Amino acid sequence: MPLVAFSKLPTFQRLMNEHHDVLPLEKATHQDIRELHVGLLNMMPDATLQATERQFMRLVGDCNQIVQFYVHPFTLPSIDRSSEAQQWIDDYYQDFESIKENGLDALIISGANPISDSLEQEAFWPMLTEVIDWAKDNVTSTLCACLATHAVVQYLYDIKRQPLPEKKWGVYQHKLTKIDHPLTRHTNTRFDVPHSRYNQITREQLDQQGVITLAESAEAGVHLATSSDGIRLVFFQGHPEYDDFSLLKEYKREIDRWLSGQRGDYPPFPQNYFNPVVEQRLIDYREQLKSSKSTDSEYPAWPEEWLMEHLDNTWRDTALSTFNNWLGLVYQLTNKNPKLPFMDGVDPENPLASL
Repeated sequence: MPLVAFSKLPTFQRLMNEHHDVLPLEKATHQDIRELHVGLLNMMPDATLQATERQFMRLVGDCNQIVQFYVHPFTLPSIDRSSEAQQWIDDYYQDFESIKENGLDALIISGANPISDSLEQEAFWPMLTEVIDWAKDNVTSTLCACLATHAVVQYLYDIKRQPLPEKKWGVYQHKLTKIDHPLTRHTNTRFDVPHSRYNQITREQLDQQGVITLAESAEAGVHLATSSDGIRLVFFQGHPEYDDFSLLKEYKREIDRWLSGQRGDYPPFPQNYFNPVVEQRLIDYREQLKSSKSTDSEYPAWPEEWLMEHLDNTWRDTALSTFNNWLGLVYQLTNKNPKLPFMDGVDPENPLASL
């Protein structure tokens, strides 16, 4: 069933234009089973705020479930915003107080752009921990992406992320480590996932705290994990929500940083992302750009349209499978009894045993 366009958020119309299933509120039909309400705590910076919103809403809305989904975006006021981004938030996002008042069945916490060396020094940390504390007792399951995973495991398990010698950036092959878990049901045992980060948590760190690793990569490490009960917390260290062009946009931003002098070296390619034809086109562009910069002449046009036509997405199906499994479990558990804490007839230490 589709997303329900219950507000004036422009993302709903954009998804309709992309031929995703989005149902206007007036056409949302009464069902014997109730809808699911999914919160989206969007902590991404201004440049990717709306893109992140769309990416997660696509994954929720494209799931093969029988329920209608209401996605409620909100953010943290402690994150510094431009006037344009703040206007978008003021116009279309909810605040945390209204989220708490109305309740959620599930919560997605996006990544963020870290500024400090330690997460607890970030401006968003105090309110993020408040959201985490509330979600523990009031939300059936919380799904964390990338930096949110690092923040939540630090706060709840005292697991400190480790800095990498260089940025882990690209598309990496992964393998399931538990094929019999409900979150990995009907999922390919080998699949790709994009990563983009400077830090990591390891499987050894998670094992020590009883967190269950479900998928990992020889190159990129842990991608998918869950709390010991199997559902209350779901962790992504990668970015399955990424569009096929997300890493391309990041690569272009790094080129712009090189042009402006914010980085000294020309950025390398994201690993395992561009095919040989695209790489050669970008090598040619790099040489043209360097020549133009050295001679102070006009820069060559960025071949975005051509590049977009030659990108591959090798992770979307697996991302949808995981989200479909996750929301299916949330639906089954919330329909035991929609009241928390925890649902009547469901063992809080082993909730999946009741399914």
